[in-house]
Amino acid sequence: MIVVAGEALIDLVPQDTGALAALTPALGGGPYNTAVALGRLGSPVAFCSRVSHDAFGEALLDRLRQTGVDVSPVQRGTEPTTLAVATVGADGSAAYSFYVEGTADRLFRTPAALPSGTRAVSFGTCSLVLEPGASAYEELMRQSAARGLFTALDPNIRAGLIADPDEYRARFKSWLPSVSLLKLSAEDAEWLGGTPREWLASGPAAVVVTLGGDGLTVFTRDGNVYAVPGEQVDVVDTIGAGDTVNAALLHGLAVRDALTPEAVAALRADGWTDLLGFAARAAAVTCSRAGAEPPYAHEVAA
Repeated sequence: MIVVAGEALIDLVPQDTGALAALTPALGGGPYNTAVALGRLGSPVAFCSRVSHDAFGEALLDRLRQTGVDVSPVQRGTEPTTLAVATVGADGSAAYSFYVEGTADRLFRTPAALPSGTRAVSFGTCSLVLEPGASAYEELMRQSAARGLFTALDPNIRAGLIADPDEYRARFKSWLPSVSLLKLSAEDAEWLGGTPREWLASGPAAVVVTLGGDGLTVFTRDGNVYAVPGEQVDVVDTIGAGDTVNAALLHGLAVRDALTPEAVAALRADGWTDLLGFAARAAAVTCSRAGAEPPYAHEVAA
């Protein structure tokens, strides 16, 4: 079982250009998309969050159930669902503004236990920024690492939500001793101001950096660097592409029985090339269709 911990929200996606373009609601949130992608790839997966009882919240849970995601760890609340208004650029890249005050997912509390058979827990995005939930997710991360579970982190920076960048950067560094696998985009890496080598020295067994259409690169604790190119595809938008990479990496490690820091550290060139190539193919499928629509296993078979 892989548990994905973090927010579920509604993306409001413009259907045309301009500030007053019609907006279509889409189910989203980085961790939510990661859970859906894992379910579609065939991994046993559970979602750990706090979700509203409103109509958006019910729709979010319905999709998880339909994808085979265990929703038993989900907490419920009467607060509204978080909204993220997306703006899609000419190149398909997405930017967001958020409506988060008093919403359900930021009131998450650290659970007493995770589902039986949990081997890995994935964290990231807004859930590690917005208090009081951020501290609860942080505590879950530290507890999971202390129990020997594999922990994955994708900070997925949303700068507009971060009131004090320096404080967040310091907090990010404090998480690294509890992180087994760090995945982030080149833009996130630049914003954080560190380097993969610095981060590896603090704890992770590997750091994967995504480069958009240029592919993925992994930096390993033993000093090796492996890279694969991106898959050529007609990009509709990039919504959910990074979340799909998260899921593909976790799924690929699971099928290799490599969900431990020691097993990740033991991967060599062929193993990393295969794993990164799988993640690149999965992300390309997501980019080829509108919204966060990650692939099913048969769409990315080698």
